[in-house]
Amino acid sequence: MIVVLIFVVCLLIGMPIAFLLGLTGVAHIAYMGDMSYFGAIINRMFAGLNSTGLSAIPFFIIAGEMMNEGGITKRLFALFRELVIQIRGGLAYAVVIVSAVLAAILGSANAVSSILCKVAIPEMKEDGYTEEFSGALIASSAVLGPIIPPSTTFVYYSVLTGVSVRSLFLAGIVPGILLALGFIAVIFVSGKIFNLYPAPSKTFSFRRVGKAFVEAIPALLIPLIMMGGILTGIFTPAESGTVAVVASIIVGLLYKTLDLKKLPAALMRAGMVSAALLIIISFGNIMSWTLAIAGVKEVVMSTVLAITTNKYLILLICILLMVAVGCVMDATAAMLVFIPVLTPLADLIGMDPVHFGLLYCLLITVGLITPPVGMTLFVTSNVSGISFSKICRAVLPFAFVAMAITIALGYLPQVVMLLPNVFA
Repeated sequence: MIVVLIFVVCLLIGMPIAFLLGLTGVAHIAYMGDMSYFGAIINRMFAGLNSTGLSAIPFFIIAGEMMNEGGITKRLFALFRELVIQIRGGLAYAVVIVSAVLAAILGSANAVSSILCKVAIPEMKEDGYTEEFSGALIASSAVLGPIIPPSTTFVYYSVLTGVSVRSLFLAGIVPGILLALGFIAVIFVSGKIFNLYPAPSKTFSFRRVGKAFVEAIPALLIPLIMMGGILTGIFTPAESGTVAVVASIIVGLLYKTLDLKKLPAALMRAGMVSAALLIIISFGNIMSWTLAIAGVKEVVMSTVLAITTNKYLILLICILLMVAVGCVMDATAAMLVFIPVLTPLADLIGMDPVHFGLLYCLLITVGLITPPVGMTLFVTSNVSGISFSKICRAVLPFAFVAMAITIALGYLPQVVMLLPNVFA
């Protein structure tokens, strides 16, 4: 009870998540009273990082910096904007489509959100969209980042559980497309009911679309090369991060927009983000280790089984817990703490490990845009300068649709496992 209280208090006062996990883990060891465990703390921290699969994560972050510096995002946005410019709300549709393409390169919600805030929000404001809708749309669309492969979230889940990262990548394609279609449906319905969007400012032009397409061809090739290489086995999912970096640099040089003098600063920013993530993983491993020592997994299983033995209700309990965790914790930290606790429940109800992995990552990701916390909502607010409370109100329809799709996928394994079974 004391350890739980320490965790909650540290979370409420805003302690950095890495130190929160480390402090809670150390407090747990002290509470158990066996001082011999203290000697193993450093080894456990190192063990959390001792995986080649983690090497892909910094490269995805670097790829995002290269795309931003090289103007790749602007060209993608220009292409899809021209394709839907004649439709009321066309700019909003373009944001969702560009998010899906960026997701296939960057693999991170916060990376997609940060880039789109800089590219899309100025244009949306200029076209007459409200700032709260613009922020909510970008935050919601950004959750496609960890779902549409390649995904840093899937890579880390694979490192923790041993589930095939290739299978997770394949399992993420259909849900990612369904989420994108769900967000497009929200835009369409909102426009019809509330008349939120300004009238189209331009008419469709084959000439402008053709010009934008030619300029965007190199950028469009990046996700095709990455997914094609993974599916055909030319390179592994872990190596796809390196491919993304090289491709982004080459495309930036082709566009003549990548200033090599800015590379050191971009690498420094990527290094800081990567270091922060790896610190979370290292400290979080202490807490997951202490939970295993204390037998928390067994306690949770016995508690759930005392409530119900119905597999559908057990799955619902898992879903509700994962949503609650995703609202208040970083996705990486949530995986470290709760995967060892919840995977035995998935095994108990006979759930496919790939299906459960996809569902877990989906729910944690949807939690990123679920008020009152929602980490991606904070990122979007900080980068865009839009009030956090305004974004929270406007994001509710998107969060509701994302949650409904995710829960449905939890009970429809045939949809999730379609591509993993085809390419098995």
